[in-house]
Amino acid sequence: MKEEIIIAGFGGQGVLSMGKILAYSGIMQDQEVTWMPAYGPEMRGGTANVTVILSDDPISSPIVGCYDTVIILNQQSMTKFEKTVKPGGLLLYDPNGISAPPQRSDIEIYKIEATEEASKMNNPRLFNMIVLGGFLKIKPIVQDENVIAGLKKSLPERHHKLIPMNIQAIERGKNIVVKELSNLL
Repeated sequence: MKEEIIIAGFGGQGVLSMGKILAYSGIMQDQEVTWMPAYGPEMRGGTANVTVILSDDPISSPIVGCYDTVIILNQQSMTKFEKTVKPGGLLLYDPNGISAPPQRSDIEIYKIEATEEASKMNNPRLFNMIVLGGFLKIKPIVQDENVIAGLKKSLPERHHKLIPMNIQAIERGKNIVVKELSNLL
């Protein structure tokens, strides 16, 4: 198994944290892992993305041009990364703020209303965990217990009291992710 993933959005959406939790989850599962963040100098509000590779075999390079999975959280990232999904790959996006939804017919497209769901949960900071849950529902590449271990490893100990809430958000994401019907035609 080898999964090449990019997660892209604005700084402050938890893009890098989501990638870090996914990477730690892979480590807990004894996989080979790379985690390569990229962000503008603005940080919060600027663009940010992270490439995560999980593999059963050694990873030759963290640099990837096309991805098995692309997770998009804003329009700028959609414009830049939709074309980088490998044919037959997966594009997962939150439609909030997306003015031009994905148009490709050679990939699987899923939508997750994570912004809306985080608002319903009265905690916008759970947004990224809802998205992560949606992704793991579609592609369960790491086991739930390793995600919990990844959360414990990536969150500072003073925030460990928030882990149950994060687990609840991941489960919620698994329940609300939907395949785009227009892609089924």
